[in-house]
Amino acid sequence: MTFYDELTSDGRNGERMVLVERGADRAVVTLDDPAKLNTLSAPLVLQLKAALEELVADRAIRAIVLTGADPGFSAGGDLRMMEGAPAALAAPEGATDIWRWIGYEFGGIARLIARSDTAFIAAINGPAAGVGLAWALTCDLAIASERARLVPAFGRLGLLPEVGTSWAITRRLGYQGAFAYYAAGEHLDAEQARQLGLVHEVVPHEQLLEAADAWCTRIAALPAHAIAMTKPLLRAAADASWENALAMEEFAEPQCFTTSAFQEIVGEMLRSGPVPPSA
Repeated sequence: MTFYDELTSDGRNGERMVLVERGADRAVVTLDDPAKLNTLSAPLVLQLKAALEELVADRAIRAIVLTGADPGFSAGGDLRMMEGAPAALAAPEGATDIWRWIGYEFGGIARLIARSDTAFIAAINGPAAGVGLAWALTCDLAIASERARLVPAFGRLGLLPEVGTSWAITRRLGYQGAFAYYAAGEHLDAEQARQLGLVHEVVPHEQLLEAADAWCTRIAALPAHAIAMTKPLLRAAADASWENALAMEEFAEPQCFTTSAFQEIVGEMLRSGPVPPSA
């Protein structure tokens, strides 16, 4: 049995570590191993991936809130699991088996967040480190409680920014800011993270899920196609030239004109009186 097979086998036999609360058009997914600060063990990762796959396949679910059971969001990867990595190198698969876990599971969850039509809101309730931090930064929106801490633990462990973190922090902080964030390894509190643009807003801890739910309500109020089409457009624009971004918008916008949602909204606006300047 390979290292990857062992991890997936152990993960499937673990106790429940992910909670899912469904609403009519939204869901809250909670990493639930608080005694270990929601460390990303094999069971937690596999359960999270399965839960998110099911939710994003449900077109009624417009937004998903990702959070952790107090006192932390996630301490990142399981160090015990990482400790077994050198032994895996002696196997015929070598480092490729570790690559499979990082790419299929850690990276698989990041790709689910980024590529689905569903809006993802990270509700960062405490320390967020490693891959847990990467997932939070991948979400479409990040809200932090006053107890949140962004922990760049990569450098002191001799690791690199992972699972999309290098992409996220470079675009928010610029090259030198991202390098300094990595090299210094200093924890950022919630307000520092907001000032740097790593989170959108900071709220009192007891209001965190309420604030996330308010964003779910805003998203649910929009026509379904609007978020589904705008999300990939904005993500692609981060790496596109101005000309390419303009072209993507020009191809996407006419499709929106043809939807019944657009026609109904415009018809109601025209029936209710003069169209405001912002329309």
